[in-house]
Amino acid sequence: MPYTLTNPVELTEEIKKSRFIVNAAPVTTADQASQFIEQVSDINATHNCWAWKIGQHYRFNDDGEPTSTAGRPILSAIEGQDCDQVVVVVTRYFGGIKLGTGGLIRAYGGSASHCLQQAQLIELITRIPLQFHCYYNEWPIIENRLKELDAIIEHQDFDAEGVEVSLAITQDKIATLQKNISDITRGRVVIEK
Repeated sequence: MPYTLTNPVELTEEIKKSRFIVNAAPVTTADQASQFIEQVSDINATHNCWAWKIGQHYRFNDDGEPTSTAGRPILSAIEGQDCDQVVVVVTRYFGGIKLGTGGLIRAYGGSASHCLQQAQLIELITRIPLQFHCYYNEWPIIENRLKELDAIIEHQDFDAEGVEVSLAITQDKIATLQKNISDITRGRVVIEK
């Protein structure tokens, strides 16, 4: 099960006289990730390397470091900590000692990983969007069943006959919900994905 951060976090490490400042934050869109990268990047730093992952989408940037020695290790740290919907920026202030390719990979990946290990994480729960229509007299009973199943009611539209409901629920509770609604409406209402 993937995790995301509950709030932004920062970590500073010194590796062979270079200072690495890691900033990580939860994000849900590529635009949010870009804004965070711009916000925390220091134009006076030697490098501002970053990576983000949102579901199946990801991006990373080495910002002048040798190819795949910074951005890719940061992304690997995100995936290694089983994180999603996360952006990580590692700002490096060069200290005069060259780290070499392996040293850069360990420094960027390691500092990103240490930052995420110290962050407060929350489990990402995947919910499936569903909808159905029921009569007014059925709605109070169904609404109570939705609460019992920890469903999130996203939208309700009231019309002349009843209520059109859009909700989100975890996959493991869909069958129970369908049975409850079928029982309450005597099989008339079918849930649509």
